[in-house]
Amino acid sequence: MGIKFLDLNRQYLAIEKEIDEAVKNVFTGSDYINGKAVKEFEISFAKYTGAKHCVSCGNGTDALTIILKSLDLPAGSSVIIPANTFIATAEAVINNGLKVIFADVDDDHNISPQSVENLLSEKVSAVIAVHLFGQPAKMNQLEKICKKHNIFLIEDAAQAHGAEINGKKTGNFGIASAFSFYPGKVLGAAGDAGAIITNDPDIAEKASLLSNHGRTEKYVHKIPGFNSRMDTIQAAVLNVKLKYLDEWIEKRNIVASAYIDQLSPISDISLPFISGDDIRHSWHLFTIRVKNREKLITHLNKKSIEHGIHYPVTLPEQPAFTSHYKYCKGYKAVSFSPFLLSLPIGEHLEIKDVNFVVRSIFEFF
Repeated sequence: MGIKFLDLNRQYLAIEKEIDEAVKNVFTGSDYINGKAVKEFEISFAKYTGAKHCVSCGNGTDALTIILKSLDLPAGSSVIIPANTFIATAEAVINNGLKVIFADVDDDHNISPQSVENLLSEKVSAVIAVHLFGQPAKMNQLEKICKKHNIFLIEDAAQAHGAEINGKKTGNFGIASAFSFYPGKVLGAAGDAGAIITNDPDIAEKASLLSNHGRTEKYVHKIPGFNSRMDTIQAAVLNVKLKYLDEWIEKRNIVASAYIDQLSPISDISLPFISGDDIRHSWHLFTIRVKNREKLITHLNKKSIEHGIHYPVTLPEQPAFTSHYKYCKGYKAVSFSPFLLSLPIGEHLEIKDVNFVVRSIFEFF
């Protein structure tokens, strides 16, 4: 019995007719760039998240890059991001001519508000909070810190589609938020795609210009921009999948609860947790910490249980950012990284699949 980490084919087969019809309509209409489905998705995703504006773009990295560009941050100023995140968060900062500063994380793997406060200086112009693994960061605390010091708070919600704090969806706490619809996300396209949501009309207008060559109409360019438009085919796929997002998140919560209930007796595993009663976790990933990770991985491989590591090392440990390691080497994020292991999670799993994974882990211990 093999357990897939992610099963996009099974997801497709469950909604095959709807996906095929949506894609066929794009070919029939031949509106491949900024077509009807793109506008429909921007409206639908804004409504779903509760934001006033949604600007589609080519991918999640571009979404962050465009947000930072839209804010006109002082050249050479610093942006604080968590030490454990995908490199795209840091790339967006660097590629805007800004400096990155890495903050530590708390036990939930999200950016530590205390660490952010400790790193603040007059050179810091913004903080990017990443809702890692689908759990919202401590946005209420971060909002207070950023407001007190008059700096921007941005959300990297690439892993947190549909997650909530007290009924308010992620993406609505900072000045703007970036989403990725990479196929493996809870809401994934059939390729690269991304979006920005914001309640600020000026940022929405500038982001929309930047994502499409700074263009106001054909061959009229108000500002230099980027070629970062969402393909209409990707929007068509997302329009179908968005209808199922809450159902899929609920299934992920059921799987996560089963893992937590059944694995809790194993003292050698540190399990993920929901950080508050007001939190809706979207469980993009179910990531544990286990000291004998490599041996457990060997055991899981023998059982044909797919898994992942998110992430093998923190960003300050990457060759691109080694100059930062000195002040980060004592971070929790660095101490956690050798023990992180992501177990299969998704709407493709049944409880019997979870039981098999749990039994296999119990066999190992």
